[in-house]
Amino acid sequence: MRIDHCVTNGTFSLDGEVFDVDNNVWVVGDDDECVVIDAPHDVPAILDLVGDRRVVAIALTHAHDDHVRVAPELARRTGAPLLLHPADEVLWKLVHGGEPMPAPLADGQEITVAGGVLRVLHTPGHSPGAVCLYAPALGCVFTGDTLFNGGPGATGRSFSDRPTIERSIKDRLLTLPPDTVVHTGHGADTTVGAEMF
Repeated sequence: MRIDHCVTNGTFSLDGEVFDVDNNVWVVGDDDECVVIDAPHDVPAILDLVGDRRVVAIALTHAHDDHVRVAPELARRTGAPLLLHPADEVLWKLVHGGEPMPAPLADGQEITVAGGVLRVLHTPGHSPGAVCLYAPALGCVFTGDTLFNGGPGATGRSFSDRPTIERSIKDRLLTLPPDTVVHTGHGADTTVGAEMF
C-alpha cells in the first residue's frame, strides 16, 4: 500500500459565506487499485493522481461542499461507489440535492484495498457524519476536517459542535498510537502525539 497526494483549490460555502480554500486529496492503494479520500474542486487533478488504477471507492470524510463538490462526477468517471456517513445527509442535500445519497459508511466498517484496510471512525463534531479513516498498516489516519495540525477542526458553522468534536478527538483519535501520522483535509500533516490535549 502507498499514499498519493495532491492539493486542489476552490471554495467552501456555508451559512451564506464563501471562502477560498486549498484541499488535500489522498489516494491510498497500490499499482492496481485505490481508494480516493474526498472529492473537492477538480476532477482532472484527482484522475491524474489515480492514473489507470481501478478506484474501489470514493470515501467522503464529510459532506461540506469543498469535500464533495465533484463527487458525483468523479464517481461517474471512475465507476466507483461514493461512501458517506448517513448523518451528513442534510449537508449532502445542500450541495447535491438532485443526486442520490452515497452508500452509507458505518463506524467500524473496513474498506479493503491493496491488501490492507481503511477502518472507519465516526468522529462527529465538525459535521454530524464526519469520519476519519485509519490505515493501521500504514501507521496513519486521514482526518478530513476533524483534526488538523494545531488542533480540532472548525465548529462555528451550522451542524457543528465544539464539545462533540473534542470528545470525538479524545475518544477516537488520541487513543491511536502517538506516532500515527495524521493526514488532514487542509494543510500540513501532524501526528497523534503532537495533538494531545
